[in-house]
Amino acid sequence: MNLPPLEEAVARLVTDLRYDALPPEAIAGARQLMQDQLALQVGSASLPWSQALLALAKRSHVPGKARVAASGERMSAGDAAFVNGSFGHGFEYDDAHRASSSHPGSCVVPAALALGEEMGATMGQVIEGIIAGYEVYTRIGNLAAPQLLEKGWHPHAILSNFGAAAVVAKMRGFNRERTAHALSIALSHASGTTEYTSSGGSIKRVHAGIGTRNGIRAAEMAEAGLTGPTTFLSGSKGFFRTFVQKDIPASEAARFGAGESFEITRVWIKPYCCCGINHAYIDGARQLANRAGQIEAIELGIQSGGDVVIGNRNANAFAPKTIEHLQYSLPFQFALSVLGKGNGYETHSAYMRGELDISEDSDVAQLARRVKITVKPELDTAYAGKWVADITARMADGEEEKL
Repeated sequence: MNLPPLEEAVARLVTDLRYDALPPEAIAGARQLMQDQLALQVGSASLPWSQALLALAKRSHVPGKARVAASGERMSAGDAAFVNGSFGHGFEYDDAHRASSSHPGSCVVPAALALGEEMGATMGQVIEGIIAGYEVYTRIGNLAAPQLLEKGWHPHAILSNFGAAAVVAKMRGFNRERTAHALSIALSHASGTTEYTSSGGSIKRVHAGIGTRNGIRAAEMAEAGLTGPTTFLSGSKGFFRTFVQKDIPASEAARFGAGESFEITRVWIKPYCCCGINHAYIDGARQLANRAGQIEAIELGIQSGGDVVIGNRNANAFAPKTIEHLQYSLPFQFALSVLGKGNGYETHSAYMRGELDISEDSDVAQLARRVKITVKPELDTAYAGKWVADITARMADGEEEKL
């Protein structure tokens, strides 16, 4: 089977990866991210959309050996990973990878653990699967950034299909040809946009689960003998040209080479349960803590992709009406931080219980109305592959503070 350079390199990234050749920092990263994801699955299992999904899965699942977090229900690997991935992505706390604007953990870890239980795998096999999944997911995502996010796609919903397929290919010992078909078939499942940032919808919580289940099924199809187009990434109607309208030169295949550093070591654990693009602004806002009454106006410079998700191109950023709106509102997350109300689980849970007031007359909304968001293309250039905050606060005494 002849593959173009890019597809060949992606397949070999999976098949050539070996536990005993992995650097210690990659293994340590995989273990830490696995623990983080497991904690998030348990912590989010009781949320209303998580419970609705679990009830559905109980009615329709295929029996198997893989367990659902915080439940004990046993299902097929695909069904358990579907539920657990949705749990792990359920409250905007799952790990983040800036360069690809995505959350690989809530796809890769559920797939690897569910498959591991189904197979009776060793921890070494699970770690191999996790690292293979993270690397395929993020390296494809790096090449699709920032256009994937800027065009309105939800990167996680798209990339999780590739990540989960890579996990199965690695853990089941697929050869190069079958691995390529698994990843190619995964493309046929990829979908999901960020419209939830504008009009809400709990289906966003399930994007990780959908992509994870579909990636596992894609690999199962390849194992059953189904095939996909060999030019699934670089072809004229392949992933990059259709989703982000980019031509990726063959030289970029080097990004998938064994000599590259591991992207899993660049994944970070989120301290706040809101969109990760907010995080730098939340940290900066703390320097204005307890001075809300002195602030006359705030200008927040933002990168182009960030503006799509949490800024001016988000229809509800300045007037959130649902929990999804709030978690994707830069003005309100910034105001919550300045006012010392927090940006974590308790704050957002309080909103869902009706105990956090963000109505028009609230102190949060009043401060949020003083925020102006300005797209600064120079930030895209200077900080490619990073989310940063550019903050200018004009105080009532005429002084300006730049953070």
